[in-house]
Amino acid sequence: MTPRDRIVIGSDHAAFRLKEIIKHLVSTLGLDVEDVGTHSEASVDYPAIGRRVAALISTGRFQRGILLCGTGIGMSMVANRYPRVRAALCHELFAAAMSRRHNDANLLVLGGRVVGDMLAEEIVKTWLTTPFDGGRHQRRIDQLEAPLSEGNTPVA
Repeated sequence: MTPRDRIVIGSDHAAFRLKEIIKHLVSTLGLDVEDVGTHSEASVDYPAIGRRVAALISTGRFQRGILLCGTGIGMSMVANRYPRVRAALCHELFAAAMSRRHNDANLLVLGGRVVGDMLAEEIVKTWLTTPFDGGRHQRRIDQLEAPLSEGNTPVA
């Protein structure tokens, strides 16, 4: 099994139920799923779970992942702090497709209290099957990945 055939997934307690649904869906699509938690609806701190998933993508152990929390906002904030992680918070299909086509998002973030089960499943399917367009978009990804020390510093 290659890293492209594997997905890492994690959630906090607020999205645990939806994570279980998404895990099952991803498995039925023929992908291996690594669940890094949480494993119940008992309260947990979302940054710990978000860091686990983001680190696995940042280091290249997984090519793609899915994070869930109540709104998706907290997990997005955690994940996008990591190099080589391009986390996209998607609550509808167009954003899911465009996050892949133009941004080569490697981490999908969902809000368990924001999207319903059926919509979440469609978002995941869209995100998993939409390819990156490359071309001019690759140049922009390269700019995202460039260290700030390479003349890429924000203007004060």
